[in-house]
Amino acid sequence: MSKGYISIGSNIDKEIYIPASIKALGQFFGELIISSIYNSEAVGFAGDSFYNLVVGFNSELTVKEVAKQLRNIELANGRSRDSQKFSSRTLDLDLLLYDDLIINDGRLQIPRDEIESYAFVLEPLAEIAPTLKHPISGLSYVELWEKFDKTELKQQKITPSWAS
Repeated sequence: MSKGYISIGSNIDKEIYIPASIKALGQFFGELIISSIYNSEAVGFAGDSFYNLVVGFNSELTVKEVAKQLRNIELANGRSRDSQKFSSRTLDLDLLLYDDLIINDGRLQIPRDEIESYAFVLEPLAEIAPTLKHPISGLSYVELWEKFDKTELKQQKITPSWAS
């Protein structure tokens, strides 16, 4: 059984697509560990704010099978196949970690660079997997979060009505 972590984000109809993604992931993987939800400013483009969170799961699938399932969930929730990296989206599901795998084959990168680059990924990951160690740096996610430059942090923990 492998342990994985997925970053979830949405800034188009996020009150619809975030709960729908959690439900779909739960139906596919079973029990999930779910972080708090963070309201974050768009990064890299001007757009509506995002809801972001991280979920942990267990699976017996290969990493490529998990990545394919995440893509299918995105597409089923209105994600366009040709969406650009920095753009508004109904749903963004990124496989951040899968056990201690280190993969960089173009389409699939694990661990994702976003873990150490973006607060909206690192803070919720540190919340639900504080002592887990990054497979490359060897630092725990809580250590990485403590070292993260928070001077221009533009996110806050929220509890949407559907999450209470």
